[in-house]
Amino acid sequence: MHIAFFNRSYAPDETATAQLLADLAEGLVRDHGCRVSVVAGLPAEAEARAERTTVREERNGVSVIRVRGTQFAKRRFVGRAANYLTYFLSACRAGLTLDRPDVVVALTDPPIIGLAARLSGWRVGAPLVMIFNDLFPEVAVLLEGFRSPTINAALQRVNRYLVRRAALSVALGETMRRRLVETKGAPADRTIVIANWADTRTIVPESKPNAFTAAHGLDRSFVVMHSGNLGLSQNLDTLIDAAALLADSPDIRIVLQGDGVKKADLQRRVSEAGLTNVVFLPFQPREHLSASFAAADVFVVSLQRGMAGCIVPSKLYGILAAGRPYVAAVEDDCEVAALTIEHDCGVVIPPGEAPALADAIRRLRSDPDGLARRGANARNASYAFDRRVQIGKYAEAFGRVYASRTRGRTRASEETADVRR
Repeated sequence: MHIAFFNRSYAPDETATAQLLADLAEGLVRDHGCRVSVVAGLPAEAEARAERTTVREERNGVSVIRVRGTQFAKRRFVGRAANYLTYFLSACRAGLTLDRPDVVVALTDPPIIGLAARLSGWRVGAPLVMIFNDLFPEVAVLLEGFRSPTINAALQRVNRYLVRRAALSVALGETMRRRLVETKGAPADRTIVIANWADTRTIVPESKPNAFTAAHGLDRSFVVMHSGNLGLSQNLDTLIDAAALLADSPDIRIVLQGDGVKKADLQRRVSEAGLTNVVFLPFQPREHLSASFAAADVFVVSLQRGMAGCIVPSKLYGILAAGRPYVAAVEDDCEVAALTIEHDCGVVIPPGEAPALADAIRRLRSDPDGLARRGANARNASYAFDRRVQIGKYAEAFGRVYASRTRGRTRASEETADVRR
């Protein structure tokens, strides 16, 4: 079975979507005997020095076709839209050169990339599968300078068209699935849930005193960590506000580990407020995640209000694997809240409320037994979201789509033969 994926970001890009897609593509090749192609953009650092419009490479058994696009700053809508459109046009062209895929799969970077996948599959009769990492136009409100009902309406029409044409749509959680069905018109019988994942063999609970905590002076502090993208959806200004409220507790350190479009603004706010309890650390490669996650006594998983079911924070699954409790600053109908309550592996508070966040951190610090219990519960919950388990679900889903296509072709051939007889 030849599966072709379309998504602008792909490893070695460090975004969560790029890394998860690489996990999926390589797992399908290695563990399920699939042939996999990916139509992706060039990594940012390679874009400037690329001499050809299209670059082909083999990466861990996956055939990767990289196409050029612009690399403007992503914070504002104009720059992000230009990046989306140039990659989309290049991907449309590259998709027409693919060697007969059996199934075409589109993610949502950019939100219109499903049209390129649909075009590529249409020419050879390959069914389309949509994987919704986020929902547009809902998440477009996060972009500065974006106020366009016309573009919102166009994105909504694109999504409604794609879910109607897709043989299968995949949501990352039940709330996202419900949104797809109720607001995009996705057929309920062709819309399923497959969550993201972490590798529970490589991310494991470790003791806090280790080389990482010693190197960063964190071994004697109560560490509250946000790890991952420092972007527009995580509502990290609230964490900085909570840090100010916790300034009278010198043993509490707020650690923001990673990079993203909000990092410079957050650093500026910390500097202007004179906060000494906030530490910024660089992005950590996967092989160092266990040690860096072990530095945290508590994590923070947060989303902007209104984003429940539109985005599902993939960082959650690494936190579970590391066996660490967390504060979920999310709405009640968010996938994170449901998992947190079901497994008792953290506490849920309303998003965007710094006093509630500061109070939750103080309460967790004063309850070491509760921390240990919730951490153990988190690790136990992680096994259901192990990389091999979730990729197996994708392999099964793609196999069903492929089998349905094959059965349809067989029926069509038999009907043609009957007519001729």
